[in-house]
Amino acid sequence: MASYRVTLSIGRLAPGVDPTVILPTAADSAAEVVVVEARDVAVVRGEARITVRFTSDDDHAAARVADSVARSTAPLAEVTGTALTRRDGGRWSRLAL
Repeated sequence: MASYRVTLSIGRLAPGVDPTVILPTAADSAAEVVVVEARDVAVVRGEARITVRFTSDDDHAAARVADSVARSTAPLAEVTGTALTRRDGGRWSRLAL
C-alpha cells in the first residue's frame, strides 16, 4: 500500500461552524474507507490548510478518498483548493484529481 496526502485550502467558515470540527470531520471521512496515518492543520502564506495522510491500494482509490474528504468539508467551510500527493521514495508526487 502506498501513502497519500490530501491537502485542502480552507477559506471562509460556514456561519456557526466551530473551526475545531473541520479537521476531525475531514479525517473521519477518510477513515471510513482507509487507514488514516496522520492529520494536520497549518497556515501557509496566510491560508489555512488541512492535510489528511492515509494509505490506499492505488491512485484511483486515493482520488476517491480525496474527493470524499473535500465533499465532507465543503458544508463546513469554503474549500478553495485540493491537492493529492503520493509518497514515492523520499518525495511526494502530485497527482491529478
